[in-house]
Amino acid sequence: MMSPTLNVPGQDQIRRAPKVLLHDHLDGGLRPGTIVELAVANGYDGLPETDADKLGIWFREAADSGSLERYLETFAHTCAVMQTRDALVRVAAECAEDLAADGVVYAEIRYAPEQHLEAGLTLEEVVEAVNEGFREGERRARQDGNRIRVGALLTAMRHAARSLEIAELANRYREQGVVGFDIAGAEAGFPPTRHLDAFEYLKRENNHFTIHAGEAFGLPSIWQAIQWCGADRLGHGVRIIDDIEVAEDGSVKLGRLASYVRDKRIPLEMCPTSNLQTGAATSYAEHPIGLLRRLHFRATVNTDNRLMSGTSMSREFEKLTEAFGYTLDDMQWFTVNAMKSAFIPFDERLAMINDVIKPGYAELKSEWLFEQTAATRVSSSLAG
Repeated sequence: MMSPTLNVPGQDQIRRAPKVLLHDHLDGGLRPGTIVELAVANGYDGLPETDADKLGIWFREAADSGSLERYLETFAHTCAVMQTRDALVRVAAECAEDLAADGVVYAEIRYAPEQHLEAGLTLEEVVEAVNEGFREGERRARQDGNRIRVGALLTAMRHAARSLEIAELANRYREQGVVGFDIAGAEAGFPPTRHLDAFEYLKRENNHFTIHAGEAFGLPSIWQAIQWCGADRLGHGVRIIDDIEVAEDGSVKLGRLASYVRDKRIPLEMCPTSNLQTGAATSYAEHPIGLLRRLHFRATVNTDNRLMSGTSMSREFEKLTEAFGYTLDDMQWFTVNAMKSAFIPFDERLAMINDVIKPGYAELKSEWLFEQTAATRVSSSLAG
């Protein structure tokens, strides 16, 4: 979809544009070099490669292999080196640094505390280590001239039985950098309704939560997440497209669930590259985000797992710009959508939109305008 102004951004402008990230897994975004160094420090000898460059390639190829077993193996390696306090602090700090360097000004990073207990840490120690890392990463980013705010989402695993415990943990640390709760893992066979006690608890505590739904399993997963569990946002939600009919003449008819999601402005945490890897979409050009943006769903752009997908927020927007001709106006629309949907107080979201996001895009648009004007003048003088 083309906006009224043809201010299509280049790679440098996309990188410098303020971006907001709502769906990114801490254990899916490590630097390959960090994995190698942590493996040595912690005596982990299970890595498939010990050269950082080759290891990065292995992660991407494994994620692209089409094999679920091989894809899940990638997380076994990252979690294996994230079992000590120092490792968690380091990974979280580097996550914040990397995102800030990519122009991300606000991020909510999710992780499952229960997956980091093998070396004897308690759930509380895991949360405190990650929070410390995020604060350190924010500080380092400021030193480098970048600004970012990072909140944590505590995730419970769908196949396990600790969701209420993790929800209570998220509530205890909500004044210390934890902004909400999530459940993740295989959708098929593990519906969100298995964790109703956790969601009912969070609603009683007036806390926020998102649910991985509609990535692979389809509309029933989305319906349960919203109507039974009361999710504030949908993690992925890409299969909402199954409730939308597009006729040959281009007219569109929304089913009742799709209409409800759009009418209630329920945010969709869409992750284009990841969706291609898992088969939820066949190409960027055919990704449902194009239609959902045109229909004004509250769609947002996210990375999911930056290491496994070999991606970044800038790369996601580059791919969407190539596929749909998106402009700076479109980028701003997605970014404001995401900031509106963040799990921080309303006044803080509004300040980010008015004082950071909109001024940032205004500057880029004026930059584009002056460049176009200069190019027109040069062309006219040559023609004369």
